[in-house]
Amino acid sequence: MKQWMYPLLIIFAASCYGILSTIVKLAILDGFTAAEAVTSQYFVGFFIALLLFIIVQHNIPKFGGGFTLIIAGLFTATTGTVYGQAIEYMPASLAVVMLFQFTWIGMLFDCIAKRRLPKRIEVISLTFLFGGTILAAGVIDADLSGIPWQGWAWGMASAVSFASFVMINQRQIVGMNTETRLLFTSFFAAIAIFFFQTPEIVWNGKLFGGGLWIYGLLLGLFGIVIPIYLFSIAVPKVGTAMTSILSAMELPVAITVSVILLGERLTLFQIVGIIVILVGMTLPTLAQRRLKYTR
Repeated sequence: MKQWMYPLLIIFAASCYGILSTIVKLAILDGFTAAEAVTSQYFVGFFIALLLFIIVQHNIPKFGGGFTLIIAGLFTATTGTVYGQAIEYMPASLAVVMLFQFTWIGMLFDCIAKRRLPKRIEVISLTFLFGGTILAAGVIDADLSGIPWQGWAWGMASAVSFASFVMINQRQIVGMNTETRLLFTSFFAAIAIFFFQTPEIVWNGKLFGGGLWIYGLLLGLFGIVIPIYLFSIAVPKVGTAMTSILSAMELPVAITVSVILLGERLTLFQIVGIIVILVGMTLPTLAQRRLKYTR
């Protein structure tokens, strides 16, 4: 695969995450709770990963790299769980801003791991991303005085969890293909969600008998199978720092999809914020190409 394809895989994977919030809102409008929708996401996602493995591999999976896969599955599950908790204490728009702190947290993790200082272009890019996120999320005129400390704590926890997920996906497991890695990561995520959310939807018939499986199928594809699969391929090639920047694509997609499917209003501030985010995402790539051609 050509090197320029890996950043595109990251952008596409992050775009898949941007669809999730709208699907969850549609599930709520259909009479399900957010916890039920999230639980269906992880359980159905695991079954899709299992089916994909059976079709592609035709053999019994060999387990390896246990610590990496367990931690990856755990952070996959905890990100959705703590983000849901943040939404209970603060407006969804502000929760998005808190989640997007993963951009600089992921950069910090990368700098610590590689014992380096942030590059100037990375700092400039993060500044654009942060400013664009504030505008796009529409929180400029929001009253923040009534938000309890639990909301800020859960919001920051979601950012740390997602940054950790990206970081752990940078580790390659020798001798393990992408399908097997996806299978075990989704399996451990489903195990973790069993304790965090509402596993009773499996045995009370609600998952497959009440129509919840439709949302579980969409959430499983766009929230588990596709992004984990693509991140497993691309993050080791792109690196944690660049992945954190490119993953900012999630917010513009989330806003766009909510406008199209939910009829939410799009303000001028949000349009400007989306443009600023896109500029911030492209700056490191443009800088690399300029450096390449000036040598």
